[in-house]
Amino acid sequence: MSIPRTYDDVAAGRLVVTWYAFLHVLLFTPVVMMFVLVVVSAALVVVWAGVLLLAFLLPASRVLVDWHRDMAGHTLGTPLPSPYLPLHGGALARLQTRAGDPSTWRDLLWMVWAMSLGFVVSLLALLLFLCVVTWPVWWFGVQPLMRARSAVDRSMLTIGRTERLEKRVRALAESRAVVVDHSAAELRRIERDLHDGPQARLAAMSLSLGLAEDLFESDPEAARRLVADARSSSSTALGELRSVVRGIHPPVLADRGLAGAVSALALDMAVPVELAVDVPRLPAPVESAVYFTVAECLANAGKHAAAEQAWITLQHRDGVLHGEVGDDGRGGADPTSGSGLHGIAVRLAAFDGTMAVSSPVGGPTVVTWEVPCPASA
Repeated sequence: MSIPRTYDDVAAGRLVVTWYAFLHVLLFTPVVMMFVLVVVSAALVVVWAGVLLLAFLLPASRVLVDWHRDMAGHTLGTPLPSPYLPLHGGALARLQTRAGDPSTWRDLLWMVWAMSLGFVVSLLALLLFLCVVTWPVWWFGVQPLMRARSAVDRSMLTIGRTERLEKRVRALAESRAVVVDHSAAELRRIERDLHDGPQARLAAMSLSLGLAEDLFESDPEAARRLVADARSSSSTALGELRSVVRGIHPPVLADRGLAGAVSALALDMAVPVELAVDVPRLPAPVESAVYFTVAECLANAGKHAAAEQAWITLQHRDGVLHGEVGDDGRGGADPTSGSGLHGIAVRLAAFDGTMAVSSPVGGPTVVTWEVPCPASA
């Protein structure tokens, strides 16, 4: 059974939608069986037998519904995103999430439609093709007919405007909470860096200058040495201050933009880095977030991956910044095991960005992300 899962917003042609009508008819029996089994299993939950059945049936029903969702999306020429809640925890927690998901019960309502009027529509479209004398009707009517069925499928198998807004609000609330925590941690880090570095050196420099002032008349040579030490401490403190500032917002970003800053990062790497960067000037917060994303990925490649080659790709198309950093190292990177990759995911999430990590054992490691952002004027 071949059901395309990727398409470029192009509605399916006559033969394709007729093939989908055949699949609808072919899948009629599985849909009926799945509906009956899920309903019976839900009734048997009181005696625990239904729990075991639902643990198997609910994932299977989602696979069946996903096939129909993909066919409806291709027929209409618009992808239909999965509406299900994310799954976390063990088997029991995942079962509770599936059972409590409104989309699960919406799937059951859709099955009633698919077993009745939806099946009639698909069967009619298939018969128009199989009966040779009805080919003219099939030629002009099969696409509107199947699009009408797919429109009903879309209305029942995707979330509505209200649910979409609620989901968006929840995502923004979670993202805001994470960003606030991350910002607080960044402030604590900056305060710690200032306290342990420049502040301590400036205090020592002030003490040295005070002692030198007291020794100018009695021991000029000792006072001169103290002044020299204070001068050395001031240079070191200045370097540490610059390091802290670079950790907040690197000056190279303001001077050369994201393309120049990323190029500078690549030049500092011990391994060769292949660059493919084509981005305009972007809003400063976005440039900063992407810069630290690239820096973290390159640091991981240099410290942990034992890579011999790395690459960076940055492109800005249709108001979206697409990025990729990869290396040919040992792989095995886990975003959940450390704070580095998790931290850059949080940075990108603040701008509605998404990040994906592919790092099989043995490599290569590829980190990709997308951040919606307009180019700066």
